[in-house]
Amino acid sequence: MATPNETNSGPSGESAMLLHTALFKQVSSEEAEELLPHLQHAEYNKGDYIFREGDTDHRMYLLERGRVKLIRQSSDRRVQLLSIHAYGEVLGEIPVFDPHGGPRTASAVAMTNDTKVVWLEHDALFAWLDEHPRVAVDMLQVLAHRMRDNNERISELVFMDVPGRLAKTLLNLASRFGEPVEAGLKVPHDLTQEEMAQLVGSSRETVNKALMDFANRGWIAREGRSIVIYQPGMLIRRARR
Repeated sequence: MATPNETNSGPSGESAMLLHTALFKQVSSEEAEELLPHLQHAEYNKGDYIFREGDTDHRMYLLERGRVKLIRQSSDRRVQLLSIHAYGEVLGEIPVFDPHGGPRTASAVAMTNDTKVVWLEHDALFAWLDEHPRVAVDMLQVLAHRMRDNNERISELVFMDVPGRLAKTLLNLASRFGEPVEAGLKVPHDLTQEEMAQLVGSSRETVNKALMDFANRGWIAREGRSIVIYQPGMLIRRARR
C-alpha cells in the first residue's frame, strides 16, 4: 500500500461538513466536535491503494474528495471491479462492524489524483457510539442500503442481459457523476474499456458491442472516457426490459 500523507484532522469546517453526510446526518455540531479529534486524514494519487484485500486493520473510511474503486482479485489474478465511490460515501466498513474483525474483502484504489479520505479506528468510533447510540441507527440505514444495492446487483447478473445491465450502469453513473451539456448529459466515468466491462459484469467485447448498438441507435455517444447520453428515456426502457 502506498504511504499517504496522514495527519490528525482537527475540527475544521471541511471535516465538520463531512460528518453531516448520510452516515452522520443526525449528529449535532456538539457531538461532531467530540469525534473530530479522533479523525485522521490521508491523501492519495491515482492508482494508490487505500487498503488491500486481506488487510486486517479496523479502520472505517469516509471519502472526502475524489473517487475510489473497490476491486477484488481472483487466485488467477483476474480483477473484478465491484463499485465506484464518491464524496461522503463509506469505505471499508465491514471489518469495523464484523465482531471477528478482518480480513478486508476488497481493495480500495484511488481513481483520481488528490483523493482525500478521513478515517476512524474501531475503538474511537465505538467509544463515541456508546455515548450517542442513536447514531447507530443511521449507520444501520447506510449499511442496509449497501446490502440492498449488493442484492440488486446479484439479481441483475442472474436475470438481466448485458445490454440491460449496461443501460442501468450508465444511468447509475449519470445520476452520480453526470454533467449537463447542450447535447445531453455528459458522464465522465474515467474507466478503461476493461473496467467498464468489469462493472457491468461481462466481457469487454460484449460490452463494446452493446455500446456500439446504443450509439448507432442515437441514444449515446462515446468521447474517450466519457459518455454523452442523448436519450436517457431509451436507456431506462432498455434497463427495464
